Amino acid sequence: MAQHAGAVLVLNSLYQAVQVTGLRRAFRLFYSGRARAVSQEFVSYDFDDWCDLVPRINDPVIRTPRRRILIPQVIQLVHYDRLPSREVRFTRRNIFYRDRNRCQYCGKVFVQRQLNLDHVIPTSRGGKSCWENVVCACIECNTRKGARTPVEARMKMIRRPRKPAGIPLLRTMWLGPCPEEWRTFLDEAYWNVELADDVVRVQR
Repeated sequence: MAQHAGAVLVLNSLYQAVQVTGLRRAFRLFYSGRARAVSQEFVSYDFDDWCDLVPRINDPVIRTPRRRILIPQVIQLVHYDRLPSREVRFTRRNIFYRDRNRCQYCGKVFVQRQLNLDHVIPTSRGGKSCWENVVCACIECNTRKGARTPVEARMKMIRRPRKPAGIPLLRTMWLGPCPEEWRTFLDEAYWNVELADDVVRVQR
């Protein structure tokens, strides 16, 4: 199965990327008729037509008792024409995305449950909760720094925190190369920035 088989690109009805979602939710939208699968050639399929497609040898599939169903890499919402958001919300998840799960002190990459958020200037010293003052930190570095500034703790930051530039698509948890199946629908500039926007919520 392809590395990105668990992530599905979501397009609005205008073929603009608005979200990356999980496979389970993508299939709920697809099966209910709220979304259609889209090929790289811009051919769209409803669920029944999609199930009739014969997967190739290396195509990612879901196996059911009756058949093998090709996993869609891109779906299009049938009745959703809102434009992607350009405002990056200041959230815990987006800070992890901006910093790519990398501790901003030791430079190591961790899974999110092994990371904390650290106020560069501690709140007890007047530090604010904002993009420019909050970074990812591993538990060890966060504990070592405590309620001190990096200078006081003699800990060098790998880069200065800043608010990420706003572009129409959140990179979400996808930290690797852009999946080939998505490239038709994405401008290359989306993948040449450090962080993209927050996801646009789709009505359940």
